[in-house]
Amino acid sequence: MKKVMVFIASILLSCSAVSKDRLEVFTDYDLGTDIFSITTVKIDPNMEDIYLAGLSQSWVKAVKIQKELGYIKDWRIYASDLPQSGHFNMVLMVVFEQANDMEPNKKRYDAFMKKWGEANQKKSQQISAKYPEVRTLTGEYRMREIIMK
Repeated sequence: MKKVMVFIASILLSCSAVSKDRLEVFTDYDLGTDIFSITTVKIDPNMEDIYLAGLSQSWVKAVKIQKELGYIKDWRIYASDLPQSGHFNMVLMVVFEQANDMEPNKKRYDAFMKKWGEANQKKSQQISAKYPEVRTLTGEYRMREIIMK
């Protein structure tokens, strides 16, 4: 009987320990308002500089204009120090101040296209048409910061 009581007590204690291991949003942690749009890319061997050259004339130009116009908060490019390991070796990230900023908006689109111009649009299309020769997109994510209390 004593063994049964010890067994039941240990189960009850372990259940209470498990329930304390669960955290609740807004009680134990908060969610950040910034939204991170992340694209993971696998660059073919020895093609990183070629891909970056293309990005500098297309994606980088576009996000710089978007930041200047206040449509995005920031942008980043991260490259792996170990480019041949894993499913991706480069990350393209755009930071939005809030989810609302990702919604379609004709006024913002028109302002961007006016600043972007037809020449940049054509050049960007030509550059991006060659991207499949040097890279593969491996994932797209929308993430938000978890702020532990």
